Amino acid sequence: MMSPIMTRHADATHVRHGAAAGDVLELVHGVMHLYRARQFRALRDAEQGVTHMESKVLGFFARNPGASQSDLVVHSGRDKSQLARLIGGLRDRALLDAEVDPADRRSIRLHLTAQGQAANEAVRRQARKLSTAAVKGFTDEERAQLAALLERVWVNLDSVPPGD
Repeated sequence: MMSPIMTRHADATHVRHGAAAGDVLELVHGVMHLYRARQFRALRDAEQGVTHMESKVLGFFARNPGASQSDLVVHSGRDKSQLARLIGGLRDRALLDAEVDPADRRSIRLHLTAQGQAANEAVRRQARKLSTAAVKGFTDEERAQLAALLERVWVNLDSVPPGD
């Protein structure tokens, strides 16, 4: 049986040299898989040790201070109970703080703590580092062209009716 490390290397080689030539989305998937693997390693090894999903939750509340769990459910489309567990874990680790909404005492508003802000900023720094490394050697024109092409791919896929 091949080790997980060898499998990942073999998969990356396959994407770079085989499937990518005929399938742009396989290449995009491979690039994102590699990016997430590097991001996950940095997240796991960081002082706060947040997971990928925890980093997404922290990012949401960094961009939307005072939002509720329900707001996160609507935004993410994730399962309410899964998000409740994530939020509970982040609160237990003092990365998120909760306060009762004065206008609606049934609603809880969530905010990043100072530790949560630090963890979120560490995630953002790592993302910027990887993003910079990903386009190393590209000219400004090449970066703009790549972004425009990926935007077109997004629009094309978004126009395909569900189920087709």
